[in-house]
Amino acid sequence: MKFGLLVLILLVLAVCAPVWAQGTATDYARSEGLAKRFANKVYRANVTPHWMPGGRFWYRNDLPGGRREFVLVDPAKAEKRPAFDAAKLAAALSKKLGKTVDAVRLPVESIAFDEKTGALRIQSGDRTFGVTQPDYTLTESDALLGQIEARSPGDGPRRSREGGGDTFLTFVNRSGADVTLTWIDSSGNPHEYGTLKADARKQQHTIVGHLWLVTRKDGTELALYTAVPEAAIATIGKTPAAAPARQRSRPRVENRSPDGKWEISYRSQNVVLRDLAAKTDSPLTTDGTAEDSYQGRAYWSPDSRHVVILKTIPEQDHPVSYVESSPKDQLQPKLHTNQYLKPGDRVAHPRPHLFDIAAKRDIPIDDALFPNPWDIDEIEWEPDGKRFSFLYNQRGHQTLRVIAVQADTGAATTIIDETSKTFIDYSGKTYFNRLPKTSEAIWMSERDGWNHLYLYDTASGKVKNQITKGDWLVRGVDRVDDEKRQIWFRAGGIVPGQDPYYIHYCRVGFDGSGLTILTEGDGTHTATFSPDNSYLLDTCSRVDLAPVSVLRRVADG
Repeated sequence: MKFGLLVLILLVLAVCAPVWAQGTATDYARSEGLAKRFANKVYRANVTPHWMPGGRFWYRNDLPGGRREFVLVDPAKAEKRPAFDAAKLAAALSKKLGKTVDAVRLPVESIAFDEKTGALRIQSGDRTFGVTQPDYTLTESDALLGQIEARSPGDGPRRSREGGGDTFLTFVNRSGADVTLTWIDSSGNPHEYGTLKADARKQQHTIVGHLWLVTRKDGTELALYTAVPEAAIATIGKTPAAAPARQRSRPRVENRSPDGKWEISYRSQNVVLRDLAAKTDSPLTTDGTAEDSYQGRAYWSPDSRHVVILKTIPEQDHPVSYVESSPKDQLQPKLHTNQYLKPGDRVAHPRPHLFDIAAKRDIPIDDALFPNPWDIDEIEWEPDGKRFSFLYNQRGHQTLRVIAVQADTGAATTIIDETSKTFIDYSGKTYFNRLPKTSEAIWMSERDGWNHLYLYDTASGKVKNQITKGDWLVRGVDRVDDEKRQIWFRAGGIVPGQDPYYIHYCRVGFDGSGLTILTEGDGTHTATFSPDNSYLLDTCSRVDLAPVSVLRRVADG
């Protein structure tokens, strides 16, 4: 009896868990209330660098009472100073805007320095001014700093991307009427964030990748805006944002051969080759059906002699229904049905097909090395066009394999073969970077019990050397320098005595030499590198330590 009750409870939890995970309107309201309650209570905690040539950058500190300060940093001189004379700029803005501007509360969202002359430009609201120094004369410009483009409400997917950091969007309403601001979550659900009056502006805290919809009171959708890493301005116009011009009759460029002579298209689930000069079509396949169709991108060899196309058996149909007991728009319950595969159901089954363009024929590839794919990805040709390779992720995620196929024969061989008796964390602990100039590849693996990097010889399929090693793990790769043969990466547990969950930034040579920890301090680190990779801004924090930002040289940390 107790066992039966336990099973019933587990079934109820399994059914209800997805509903709880979505959150309710009350949850969002409470979260928004907490955000407002605790917002802007900590100051000087973050430095967002705006890099300039030579490694210089500026950043803004938002302080209590609406005060602001702009700071300019010159690493070469180890110098930090005000980015401009705030008192002179306040006086110039007061004259230009026709109202008193406080020097410690400058209405400036963004600044920029001319790369050649060093001339200063500032963004105040939705107006841009050039600033001559030292007299601080202002000249208005039409070009906005930090302006993001409005997307058409009908353009592209309508859902937020998750995983970004904090940022701000400043909405400026130039539509001539009141508008409603709505956040679209990652599931496509709308959440209203209030009304913005005509000619008003609002700075909205948000997350990088989050999507915002602007509508009129009559329901007309005006624009979509996607939050970007730097604080940006979203100017709302009077008419709906136009969708980008598209020539729908124009073929997809990615399906055109590198020499510009051929193009791939699909008809009735089959492949058609078009001779662009003669404007004639030739069928490459006749065996495509709705149950097993050719589709997707065409992967051309660099010499245009061969092309790879995926042929895919679609996943099986498995509808799962659930009842919405208390819908808001009607008294009676609603029945909803979604496609949801269960263990053992047939997933989509893609297989690469190789075609000889001159002979207009399919070169068979033996699929013994990739019999049961969960996914086939990372299809790429070698520079000489003699073979291509792809990443095979087997269903069950106990085999992850890089397979190479010879262009002339279709013979398949294994370059990298990663296996596990338990599970390969393909979404969080994998990295694969081809180095075609040297016939090498960088590969991530937990084969020795820790997540580390390995250097492979892609010609022989053998490990040349283990790049990182030790009782710590690589958490992610940020950059690879092919010329210097160095890798920049994030590591956990690499500093003895510290919490193993703390992240540090490191550099190492392809051969495993020169391992350098670039960050310092007992805490977790977030680093931002200068465009020329000479400097890094290292921010360290932990639960009991407010963020501390330090500027470091990349050469030695």
